[in-house]
Amino acid sequence: MCGITGWASFHSDARAQATVIEAMTAALSRRGPDAAGVWLGERAAIGHRRLAVIDLEGGTQPMTDRRHEPTAVLTYSGEIYNHHALRTELRRRGHDFRTRSDTEVVLRAYEEWGDGLAEHLDGMFAFAVWDERAQRLFLVRDRLGVKPLFWAAVDGGLAFASEPKALFEHPELRPKVDADGLREAYSLLFNTGPAVWSGVREVEPGGLLVLDRDGIRERRYWQLEAGAHDGDRDAAVERIGHLVGTAARGQLEADVPLCSLLSGGIDSTVLTALLADELRLREGPDARIRSYAVDYSDQADSFTGDVLRTGHDTPYAQEAGAFIGTEHSTVVLDPLALLDPEHRRAVVVARDSPIGVGDMDTSLYLLFGEIRRHSTVAVSGEAADEVFGGYPWFHSPRALTADTFPWLLVTGDDAAMPLNPELDLRIGEYRDDTYRTALAAVPHLDGESPTEHRQREMQHLSLTRWLRQLLHRKDRLSMTQGLEVRVPYCDHRLVQYAFDTPWALKSFDGREKSLLRAAGAGLAPDSVLHRPKNHYPATHHPDYNRGLQDLARDALADEQVRALADEARIKPCLDTPPEHLEWGHRLRLERVVDLALWLDHHRPELAL
Repeated sequence: MCGITGWASFHSDARAQATVIEAMTAALSRRGPDAAGVWLGERAAIGHRRLAVIDLEGGTQPMTDRRHEPTAVLTYSGEIYNHHALRTELRRRGHDFRTRSDTEVVLRAYEEWGDGLAEHLDGMFAFAVWDERAQRLFLVRDRLGVKPLFWAAVDGGLAFASEPKALFEHPELRPKVDADGLREAYSLLFNTGPAVWSGVREVEPGGLLVLDRDGIRERRYWQLEAGAHDGDRDAAVERIGHLVGTAARGQLEADVPLCSLLSGGIDSTVLTALLADELRLREGPDARIRSYAVDYSDQADSFTGDVLRTGHDTPYAQEAGAFIGTEHSTVVLDPLALLDPEHRRAVVVARDSPIGVGDMDTSLYLLFGEIRRHSTVAVSGEAADEVFGGYPWFHSPRALTADTFPWLLVTGDDAAMPLNPELDLRIGEYRDDTYRTALAAVPHLDGESPTEHRQREMQHLSLTRWLRQLLHRKDRLSMTQGLEVRVPYCDHRLVQYAFDTPWALKSFDGREKSLLRAAGAGLAPDSVLHRPKNHYPATHHPDYNRGLQDLARDALADEQVRALADEARIKPCLDTPPEHLEWGHRLRLERVVDLALWLDHHRPELAL
């Protein structure tokens, strides 16, 4: 896992701008603490920061197809899980290899298949190839968008980067936010393509982009399709078990220490069990995988449930670790440490965005920092709820009949910081228009029942929008600590199969994630298999709420913050007794604090 950046322009000589590509590359240093490299040609500059995971000696970048007078230059972030099979195939086709890295497999695959290489790759990835002979830049992103890739137009071409902060080191690009950017940030719709920053876009998940002298062209090489499902319940359970197992086992490879994130829920427990079994097969019966969970020092005695949390995770995680036989650790955080301005600033800087989830972001950042002391790679259960129908909105009659994005009824409009009405952003209209556009993109089969039709919509919205912000969060907060996080439930074959599986099978036992529960039988304790869905834990300590209120008051002393925030709707949250501050109202305060930090760090031009 790494950080990539660079640009191509047909109007200037990149060789005269070494300091620019060096600055862009340095902006991503936390993504790649192990090495840095740049390549300069007449029309392109390519940069790379490396987090070494596979072939520690041989995988340095930018990588060229030959040592002298290269014709192709690659900067790559991610992991290709089928790189061994691809290497064998490419050797059979006449390609020689200098290294055993998956990076070189991508480079040789480009030589062999050109624009069609992405369809041969299984994994999470974002990369750029500058083709010197064709004089073109080629950008690619993985199917689910696990790895980020941003771009912006520059004179005669475009610049790209894993994170927007690197783009802003280019002399033609500046941090600027307009009304559309604020709508993107605070509507909580999680569009793909546009970013918060004016002029900055994402390469679409499953998308590629080509820049040459004819201009910029984009297309999708993969997206969800509606397919017919064959087979009964037993066949579906068997197929899910095979797909999850294959995805998990394929992501165990690393030349550095690897661990699992074990929350005590069904998603992470099933994954950890599969990883542990595979590790014992490879290394012997005494091999044990490390596993980690997070907790707060106040939770054991004073856990407080809310709309997203049904129970205390730690006892379940400990039971799951013992059942599987992991080397399990619980990272216990002091709630007051989550108020540390430096921790919060680090999170906002990592995200390049004012929109996060407050203490849950800070605690994840601290958890990853602790894990990084022992491991370089972690495996996580992200996307299981989207794939298997785990969220409350899949089962709520209110959400199923609502004419809006379903998570807005769970997190609630109140969860987003209210913006100053004088800005007249018309977010309600924006949400309605975006929702209609999102539904129009959902593929359907002829003859679907109303239930199947609606559930397909719910799953498509969840996989293409809600998941997007979870993957961004996980990527940014892990990579800023130099930790790679792998997400087997994002395997595109698993995602497509589950998308085609009828809702009646996904919920055959009357609950969420029926297929995963059945496929996971024997891999997890019964208590874990049958516990209700539980979201990432948050502290409920009154002293945290009190400290947050103080930080929010300080934030509102800033003139720019007051110009953007609706003080009239925020002030009651400041006046509420800390022990009675509701989750949604607390999140308003979290976002006021983050907005102040974001404005102070980036000092963006506000074109409103």
